[in-house]
Amino acid sequence: MRTYVALSTLLLLASPLLFTTPHAAYAQRPNSTVRTASGQDGEAFVNSLLGKMTLEEKIGQMSQVALNTKLDTPADEMARKGQVGSFLFLTDAAEINRLQHVAVDQSRLHIPLLFGFDVIHGFRTIYPVPLAMAASWDPAVAERAQSMAAKEASATGVQWTFAPMVDIARDPRWGRIMEGAGEDPFLGSRMAEAQVRGFQGDSLGAQDHILACVKHFAGYGAASGGRDYEESNISDEQLWNVYFPPFEAAIHAGAGSLMSAYMDLNGVPATGNRYLLHDVLRDDWKFQGMVVSDWESVMNLTTHGFSRDAGDAAARAVNAGVDMEMTSHTFRDGLPAALHQGLVTQATLDAAVRQILLTKYRMGLFRNPYVDVSKTASQMVTPEQREAARQAATRAAVLLRNEGNLLPLSKQYKSIALIGSLADSKADIMGSWSLAGHPSDSVTVLEGLKKRFSPGTQVEYTKGVEIEREQTSIFDEQFSSPKPTLKTDAERDAEFHHAIDLVRQSDVAVLVLGELQSMSGERASRSSLDLPGKQEELLEAAVATGKPIVLVLLNARPLDITWASQHVAAILEAWYPGTEGGDAIADLLSGDANPGGKLPVAWPRSVGQIPINYARNLTQIPNDPDTRYWDGSSAPLYPFGYGLSYSSFSMTNLHLASNSVHAGSKLEVSVDLQNTSSRDGDEVVQLYTHQRAGSASRPVRELKGFRRVTLKAGEKRTVTLALDTHDLGFWSPQTHHLSMEPGAFDLWVGHDSSASDHASFTLLP
Repeated sequence: MRTYVALSTLLLLASPLLFTTPHAAYAQRPNSTVRTASGQDGEAFVNSLLGKMTLEEKIGQMSQVALNTKLDTPADEMARKGQVGSFLFLTDAAEINRLQHVAVDQSRLHIPLLFGFDVIHGFRTIYPVPLAMAASWDPAVAERAQSMAAKEASATGVQWTFAPMVDIARDPRWGRIMEGAGEDPFLGSRMAEAQVRGFQGDSLGAQDHILACVKHFAGYGAASGGRDYEESNISDEQLWNVYFPPFEAAIHAGAGSLMSAYMDLNGVPATGNRYLLHDVLRDDWKFQGMVVSDWESVMNLTTHGFSRDAGDAAARAVNAGVDMEMTSHTFRDGLPAALHQGLVTQATLDAAVRQILLTKYRMGLFRNPYVDVSKTASQMVTPEQREAARQAATRAAVLLRNEGNLLPLSKQYKSIALIGSLADSKADIMGSWSLAGHPSDSVTVLEGLKKRFSPGTQVEYTKGVEIEREQTSIFDEQFSSPKPTLKTDAERDAEFHHAIDLVRQSDVAVLVLGELQSMSGERASRSSLDLPGKQEELLEAAVATGKPIVLVLLNARPLDITWASQHVAAILEAWYPGTEGGDAIADLLSGDANPGGKLPVAWPRSVGQIPINYARNLTQIPNDPDTRYWDGSSAPLYPFGYGLSYSSFSMTNLHLASNSVHAGSKLEVSVDLQNTSSRDGDEVVQLYTHQRAGSASRPVRELKGFRRVTLKAGEKRTVTLALDTHDLGFWSPQTHHLSMEPGAFDLWVGHDSSASDHASFTLLP
């Protein structure tokens, strides 16, 4: 966990005007490690078992095999001989039980298998993508979604998910921005904790829950140029203050496993990086769970030019702190020789196996490794799942623009033109990483609007344009978008003009634009943020008709909508909302639901502004956004934390319980929030701070508290946030320590990161 130290002589030397006396060590937060129902009996059991294992059986436990790849040895034989500890990509309950029986009944030591699958934002029922769940600014949404996903997954025998991804991402070109919580470490930490609780429940092995795996440790979200798998070069200051906090939060929320990352971090591949996997993870944070590599990342230590061969790669990974290898067989091929040559010790290898066996023990697999097949089907896509998915999708949506209160759509409209190929795509509304989802379960926007508005309002649909990812996706065989059917230029032109004619003939038009699900996710980075294909041209032609236009975005990254922000009356960011997305969007457009989401990222005007996160440091001329580029503003199109509502809200009477607070304590901050409209709605109260001076420059603003509040029409309520002074601590590049530095702080409370209500306080030793 974070250790806050006395500043003492280092700070005196660094800033003699600010610090004149040493400070006592600050109180630490409680260390909550992996929660488990088991005690010391687990250690004794595992140590006894470990003493009976052969080298082949130990390396077998350290090996995960993907069942969707070609196997050199049949799965049954590997399980029988103890040559595998985990299988990946199997979701058939009967087959999982069968293989589990082979391992438990027929292997020499009867060690159960661990079955893993990528349950990223839902299993069979698909929930909004994680970036969208972060846009809810409601950790309870993420916790419930992942709990419901775990309920379905565990019913099939899946016991382990490779989520949550908690990488901070500040470059929307990176395709995997969709899997995380955006740009901010405080919001990301709260969402990380919530997802761990959702997946795992109160303890490892909790009924209807599964093992979480926090990924990718660490810095993967800072891939150079936003190019997936590219190297990350991150200063220690940024690592500790920006990229580490969500990992630390997830671990201290009880996460039972962690995944190493693909890329080089500051020149050292993360899967062979002992500083990350041992010094920080084990020594500093006291992590007691299991570490698994990412897909073939042990083998690829040689590809990186880091290791000489399989033996060297295996030794480097194990010595760094990797316990289990995902999919490749570098451990199997290289560890025996590495052990013989002294590249890795028996004690180090045993420590890795012990972590794996302890995890299985804590999960209760030695007591009951099987799933009740008779209950599997009844747990899939239940009414309860659908309702939870629908609520999550409505709470995740962000209203970006609503000129003239075009939304919600008036019941006076008798005809709606629904345009866009995404509006009737059951696959794309789910988003990437929906590997166990069935598109047939999905409700499209077309289906949702017809159910909501018919028969009083006629909904006419046409696609207008089609879009296609030019490069194949790694998920095409498992989950792909519909292929274009318009083959000739004449067919495409005719469909384009048909769509615009339909807009002219209707009272209002809803254009559903964005990206195919395959355009986001792994190996789905982009060099542009433009609307793919001719969607921008279609949008501009629709606006030119003079009819009211609503733009609904289906996507998982900010896109270039600068023109739309000036010419389209209403813009609703729906993200990839999941199985119930069509009904949720219909709820929002009709007014049955009121948007209350907020952006988890600053939204750029163009790709040239990237990165454009709000928590930047003060500069030579901090308050003039038009001096950074001579050809345009450097301010975002929409700030971090931004989002509108059909309601309106005011915040007044900002009050601090005290104008000073001792380090290690909490400061109560309150504000009067009032719904000034005639419609019930949600607002997110956001608290930001800035440290005026210290041993290092601090960001102009940092999120340090938030709460989503529902108010009835006209209701006024005092909202109190407890500012934890531990959250004011930071890693100083001068002292090389995490510390809370006494001094003056600014504080703002408001609707987004540009909040203007201001107060100040002093942090005391």
